[in-house]
Amino acid sequence: MSEKKQVVPGRNGMTPSEKPSPEVVPKAQRRRFNAGYKLRILSEVDSCEKRGDVGALLRREGLYSSLVSDWRKQRDEGSLEALTPKKRGPKPNPEAKKIAKLEQEVVRLRRELNQAQTIIAVQKKLADLLKSFEEDETGASS
Repeated sequence: MSEKKQVVPGRNGMTPSEKPSPEVVPKAQRRRFNAGYKLRILSEVDSCEKRGDVGALLRREGLYSSLVSDWRKQRDEGSLEALTPKKRGPKPNPEAKKIAKLEQEVVRLRRELNQAQTIIAVQKKLADLLKSFEEDETGASS
């Protein structure tokens, strides 16, 4: 009789003849759960009666028990907003609108100041011209 050689998978779960894929996996994305999904999972967890049902549910959904306990706390606080994912990153400055408005006002006031300075300079030149014109008339007539 011929014996069939049994192939035993290695530590990584692959047989020795298989080669691992050289393709690089893209950067993992953080999972986000909406409020409806969280509430559905919580109701399923609450309806589990037999020992091990919760663990099976968590394995099936790929969740950690810490997530479920966090979601329970959020639900018990009574805020569905707490169940929605938080926006990550730096928070906007609450005074940003006020700062932008003041900056616009500074630009407007500088423009007005430049216009006023130009008008004053023109008035000075006009006054000098009129003064020299009057001197020429009084000097020419004598």
